[in-house]
Amino acid sequence: MANQSNSAGHQRDDDASSLIAGIKDARPLGDADPTAAAFFDIDNTVIKGASIFALARGMLREDILKRSTMLGFALKQARFVLSGTENLDDMVKIQESALSIVQGRRVDEMKAIASSVFDDYMVDKLWPGTLALARFHIEAGQRVWLVSATPVEVAEVIAERLGLSGAIGTRAEIDNGIYTGRLIGYPVHGQAKADAVAKLAKAESLNLQRCWAYSDSANDIPMLSLVGNAVAINPDKKLAAYARAHAWQIRDFRTTNFAMRVGIPVAAASGVAIGATTGSLITAAVMRRARLT
Repeated sequence: MANQSNSAGHQRDDDASSLIAGIKDARPLGDADPTAAAFFDIDNTVIKGASIFALARGMLREDILKRSTMLGFALKQARFVLSGTENLDDMVKIQESALSIVQGRRVDEMKAIASSVFDDYMVDKLWPGTLALARFHIEAGQRVWLVSATPVEVAEVIAERLGLSGAIGTRAEIDNGIYTGRLIGYPVHGQAKADAVAKLAKAESLNLQRCWAYSDSANDIPMLSLVGNAVAINPDKKLAAYARAHAWQIRDFRTTNFAMRVGIPVAAASGVAIGATTGSLITAAVMRRARLT
């Protein structure tokens, strides 16, 4: 049984490596569109579950986090998984708890932990379908950003490891490379997430009506409403209802056996549109084709 388990683990690692390599190797199939971008939420959109819980596991392993505190993280994670929604009060408490724990620690130490957390607790929880969508945007010559309430150090590691353009995340105050234990502003959540995207769009000269946004949570309706192309990924009930009422696209990758056709019309200045067929997303068999409009 142990050999079978190890074999299954290696298979998951191989599948994840193949998916990540597919994104990193992606190249624009036409002229890049400097005015368009795609914004992806992380939790239950790019990965299954909550990224901050994965970080907590890494901190526990490094003896930074106490087991009693970890239990609180686990209970909140269980609530998140069962409800399919984020609780703002719980999220703020988790952020405050995490900041008090890392107060006085070096930023480079936490970045190293975030990197190992990605390898150990996130890689096998990536949604293949979402990664395929990110790849399609890259092939359309668009930039791809992660936008999440998770600490920016974690969000940036995920973006870097996936070969994406960058990440927006909740920022902690830093003094000479040391965490002070205080937040800068507010967690990147709800309207604050939409405001962060709008600020980035202004700085990068993006046309939000040509941009795309993806999320699983009704908390992200402000961000989704900000762009011209909103897509609900693995949506909670409230977001699913809102998406149907507003004729937004819905992509649900939570079923274990399915074949789904993913069509992503891209309004690129060059007139290029990308169409793609995903066979079994579980095995990441992605077929791609490009056509001129």
